[in-house]
Amino acid sequence: MDLTPARRELTTGRLWLQAGHEGLAIAVADFYRRNRRHFAPWDPPTPESFYTPATQAERIRLGLKAFAEGAAFRYWIMLAAEPDRVIGSIHFSQIARGAFHSCVLGYALDQHCQGQGYMHEALSTAIDEMFSTRVNLHRIQAAYRPENKRSGAVLARLGFRHEGLARDYLFIDGAWRDHHLTALTNPLFAEPADW
Repeated sequence: MDLTPARRELTTGRLWLQAGHEGLAIAVADFYRRNRRHFAPWDPPTPESFYTPATQAERIRLGLKAFAEGAAFRYWIMLAAEPDRVIGSIHFSQIARGAFHSCVLGYALDQHCQGQGYMHEALSTAIDEMFSTRVNLHRIQAAYRPENKRSGAVLARLGFRHEGLARDYLFIDGAWRDHHLTALTNPLFAEPADW
């Protein structure tokens, strides 16, 4: 039973965002393999098995279950002109309701698609979905390494506020790394009827 009102597919002028299906595992594995070195400075370490279609099929299956339960929302990004090739992902995780109505945002984009406004376009649409009356989140939190100027710029352009620096926040690229903490709040948040 689908408990979440989030739409499973979103479109922009150039992009198609979808929650996916297990048949997408080969394209997802290919996305991670071809960007392995590019993502290494920004992502936690991953085992060799992470890059296989079998592992990605299981991750997609678990992601779809979380999506249906409203616990997390992952969207795979494809160019509208190339719907079989994954070029990125957006993940709204650690969704908390109650007095918080918040989540944590993560995202990744193919190294050959950077600098073309794709991530801003995809995030704008996905954030609109998270802030819609269907999903009704109040706050989205995102963290990025100070060295990742491109990530900081896209968040600033989307209106995320800098809230502080977390020392030794995540173990990435062989060491504990500092991260800037940012957040975006929903100005149209609708107070739930059951409060």
